[in-house]
Amino acid sequence: MMRLNEISTRPPGGAGKEEYQAKTEALLEELKELQKKLYAQAEYSVLVVLQGLDASGKDGAINKVFSGLNLLGCQVTAFKAPTEEELKHDFLWRVHQRVPARGMIGIFNRSHYEDVLVPRVEKWVDEKTTKARLRHINHFEQLLADNSTVLVKCYLHVSPEEQQERLIERMTNPEKYWKHSDGDWAVVAKRAAYLEAYEDVFKHCSEASPWHVIPADKNWYKVYRLAEVTVEALRRLPLAFPELKRG
Repeated sequence: MMRLNEISTRPPGGAGKEEYQAKTEALLEELKELQKKLYAQAEYSVLVVLQGLDASGKDGAINKVFSGLNLLGCQVTAFKAPTEEELKHDFLWRVHQRVPARGMIGIFNRSHYEDVLVPRVEKWVDEKTTKARLRHINHFEQLLADNSTVLVKCYLHVSPEEQQERLIERMTNPEKYWKHSDGDWAVVAKRAAYLEAYEDVFKHCSEASPWHVIPADKNWYKVYRLAEVTVEALRRLPLAFPELKRG
């Protein structure tokens, strides 16, 4: 079983910032070209799922990797606490509506996995419910795969020291006041419980769509890895521009 405390939150030894920034630029250019084919062909879709503790850098990673794409073929969804209407339906109802159509790249900032993380740690649901939801998620993701949606699931792995530094910055930098929430500190105090919940998710996740654990202490390496795993997923697809239609 994967143990997050045993996985580094920093770039591998010898990784240089300028070298990896250059690699990232090359990947982002390739991503643009692959998206053109994906959008034109309209036979496959890609869903990038981003999870991570507060201040792991999900917003910044999305902006750095995907903001240069054709916006007609890209959509970002940030899942917050369920609305009253959403709570009247099953937990996947709101998620399924935001799955990208063929030809599109969809990015989830938090996702259906929140429903097997927060309620479990906060003890709003019992273990039986959590296990049932994990089964439903695996079936849901298999349904997406069967319908030509490729999942790229990433956990942004941040250290407690870096997380604390970023949360403090939200209270001291006027440009980041809007990100501050007193509730974040309550979550920090439950870090061990959240890591355990994530480890259980990784253990029971579908083999059809494995997780990528991305070191997130250094933004430049986090962006590189997110770009890399996204491009690798697109490379595996038989993408091509459609032939000229005649008649």
